[in-house]
Amino acid sequence: MASRYDQFGPFLEGQRGESIPLTFQQVEGALGFQLPASKRYPAWWSNNPSNNPMTRVWLDAGFMTEHVNTTIGKLVFRRVRPRGPKLVAIPPSASLRPRGGPGVIARLQAALAGTVKYAPGFDSTQSTGETWDAER
Repeated sequence: MASRYDQFGPFLEGQRGESIPLTFQQVEGALGFQLPASKRYPAWWSNNPSNNPMTRVWLDAGFMTEHVNTTIGKLVFRRVRPRGPKLVAIPPSASLRPRGGPGVIARLQAALAGTVKYAPGFDSTQSTGETWDAER
């Protein structure tokens, strides 16, 4: 479901650096509207995903809040996920072989090709010695 706060995610993602200090006024400027009166309570800025609709937006964008000072209206958004392409979950109902194109698996393999690197001398066909026992 779309939220009126959704535009804040791309705003954060477009920022450089790992820490993004902002005033509440700057957040409102990015949104284009005023935040609710509850912005003056530290709990509104918590990183609990069920807290408020905007929390999910900054978490999904790969950020967490810290150093929230509601008295002076400032906080820091800290990047917790590296910049780059977003990973999206494939719903269970997704067809693995849609008509007219490669299946989801083939598209994933193509997208991930060359992204795994092994240390020199590592043989991925040999056992690591780990035993996975479902009864433990």
